Formats: sequence, structure tokens, C-alpha cells
Amino acid sequence: MFRKFLDALRRFMYGRYGADQLYFALIIIFFVLSVVNSFIDSIIIAVIQIAIFIWAMCRYLSKNIYKRREENRKFLGIWQKFKGFFTYARDKFRDRKVCRYRKCKHCHAALRLPIKKGKNSVKCPRCGKSFKVNIWI
Repeated sequence: MFRKFLDALRRFMYGRYGADQLYFALIIIFFVLSVVNSFIDSIIIAVIQIAIFIWAMCRYLSKNIYKRREENRKFLGIWQKFKGFFTYARDKFRDRKVCRYRKCKHCHAALRLPIKKGKNSVKCPRCGKSFKVNIWI
């Protein structure tokens, strides 16, 4: 009996998009809103929560695979920028006793420099240009 159910589910899901990173992000947002709404008890949050769940399920069951891939690609582009900002901040905080981070004046690449107090000459590995950097602390 359980096998028949699984076979029927496989036949139903054949040709459908399924789960991807945007789907998982929407489900996480749904659960976070559920927890928040359990404390606040707001109808607005409940409506947003239901809308996010319906959107996630529609994406999951969609047969238009090309559009769902494009949506996921756009989401991942935004997510990488967001994640990169916090990764940079985390690394900067973690390395605060060992090195200093400065931006290249020409190509704006992030440079990780050892702590040498005073004016230092630095060569950017990306663009190859040299410039002076002043490290105070």
C-alpha cells in the first residue's frame, strides 16, 4: 500500500520543478514568520505567511522549469551579494588582531594587509598598481 502511494507521488511529480535554494529560503521565512506570529498574533503577518507558503508550493509544483530556474538564478545573485557582505564583515572582525583590510584605490579590491604601523607601500594583486596605505592601529 505504501509502495502504491510512493509510485503515485512519483508519477505526479514527474516533470515538475521541485525544490531549489529559493524554495528553501521561502520555507525558512515561512517558519520564522510562524514563530514571530505566535508571539505577536498579527493578521498581517499571517496573510504574508500564507502568501509566502502558497508561492513556495506553486514554485515547487510548477511545470515551467525555465522560469523557475531564472527566478532561482536571480535569487542566488542577490543572495551572493548579501552573503558576501556579511562574510567580509565576519572576516574583518575575526582578523582584527592580525591584519587590516583596505580597498585598492584603483580597482576597489579588498586587500588583507599585515599590521605594520605607519605608511606602507602596497601592490594590488588584482590590478598590479602600487599605492601608499596608512595603518594607524
